[in-house]
Amino acid sequence: MTTTNTGHVEAALPASLTPARLARLATLVTARAHARRVTTASPYTGAPLADLPVSTPDDVEDAFARARSAQAGWAATPVADRKRIMLRFHDLVLQRQEEALDLMQAESGKTRRDAFLEVSDIAITARYYARSARRLLSPKRRKGAIPVLTHTTELHHPKGVVTVISPWNYPLSMAAGDAIPALMAGNAVVQKPDTQTALTALWALALMREAGLPTDVWQMVVGRGSSIGDALMAGGDYMMFTGSTASGRRIARDAGERLIGASLELGGKNAMVVLADADIEKAAAGAVAACFPSAGQLCVSIERLYVADEIHDAFVGRVRAMRLGAAYDFSVDMGSLTTPSQLETVTSHVDDAVSKGATVLAGGKARPDLGPLFYEPTVLADVTPEMTLFDHETFGPVVSIHRHRSVDEAVAMANATPYGLNASVWGRNGTEARKVAGRLHAGTVNVNEAFAAAWGSIDAPMGGMGDSGLGRRHGADGLLKYTEAQTVAHQRLQGFTPPRGVEHEQWARILTRAFKTLRALGIR
Repeated sequence: MTTTNTGHVEAALPASLTPARLARLATLVTARAHARRVTTASPYTGAPLADLPVSTPDDVEDAFARARSAQAGWAATPVADRKRIMLRFHDLVLQRQEEALDLMQAESGKTRRDAFLEVSDIAITARYYARSARRLLSPKRRKGAIPVLTHTTELHHPKGVVTVISPWNYPLSMAAGDAIPALMAGNAVVQKPDTQTALTALWALALMREAGLPTDVWQMVVGRGSSIGDALMAGGDYMMFTGSTASGRRIARDAGERLIGASLELGGKNAMVVLADADIEKAAAGAVAACFPSAGQLCVSIERLYVADEIHDAFVGRVRAMRLGAAYDFSVDMGSLTTPSQLETVTSHVDDAVSKGATVLAGGKARPDLGPLFYEPTVLADVTPEMTLFDHETFGPVVSIHRHRSVDEAVAMANATPYGLNASVWGRNGTEARKVAGRLHAGTVNVNEAFAAAWGSIDAPMGGMGDSGLGRRHGADGLLKYTEAQTVAHQRLQGFTPPRGVEHEQWARILTRAFKTLRALGIR
């Protein structure tokens, strides 16, 4: 699955991103009128892009105060009304998608193809939770302590105000995607998107308010975690964080101190296992799709390939030309890295590996002729444990390829990591491939697909094992984590204390006989 790379340069901002429009989005940041400003740059060119106000800790406290005041009314809003707002948001996202695609490309440097996946993701997420919230939140009858005599109900109440900290790499999916279920559960949200891609998150906020969401129910602040992180942790009743494992550990510690819940999607070193019976053409094409979306800056993208020895050489020999460059259309296969620090990480990982004996099968160098942050899709062989990228997340367009001589060996190598976010298995025999998938230490595993099958199965939970985090997004877990479960048990007629005139010892014998009878009848 080696790659050749052709270049294309077309970096001028599209007409939709006028200075006036970008300035209007910036006004949605919760910040003082004369706040300090920060300027972001477009990854394609390095030219200035957004001028944003910077929120202070006092601004964050103000956002939480307003959110908490608004949350009570929002929680009292019937779920049917929340549903109508969310479905209207769904429609607006699809109608205005060109604006979102332009923003995402300008801020992150990704291709339009990758940006469209985020539009699709948010449409699916909004529709799913709009139509599932009533069922998930409705009171549930549970088996009572004593059959017939105990009427037990499970209720779900919103946490209150949820803090969401979202990353730069998938600015629409991670910003709106985590806010949607929190809002549908009746919470208010205070969110800190990454400054580099804040405009995309603010665009989603503007559309949600246009759809009918009360203004203070969802607010955004902008600033460095070192400045406003403590205020974000102090103000919320629940923390949703996507980012590095190191930061996730600190957040988990601080959430534990406050005794609030947290859901954390963290790093990964995701593996793809190609079995001996795999369709080589499809698996090679799948590997390209798995390794290089958003220039590899995707938590669930693949960084390690384990290919059966019998087909390894044929697999590696499949060459696909990738069109690398900047274009605000669907013509480009891979775009730019997003930040200079990511380029530095990718370069250092590849240089370190090559200096220690790794073989470059494709790519392996930056492309400043295309723009300041472009790096070629890179495939490395002969990667060994002393190389940094062997087991450290690169988060860029770099993949190492290895042979395996048996399924057991492939599983062992794939699982030889503290991470456990996503994995992929390829083979013609679906039953056998699914068995292999079940042996992998990862929260989601895709068979004959890279990551979209599991991610797009919105009714199923998605999240990491081990150092890849805790908690789940999507499915019932993705909404109910933003609620407090409450059990209401109504005991009728007779409880566990002896009725009048019955001694405790006699009552114990009566209950013992009752328990044995329930066991014999198959009743819990």
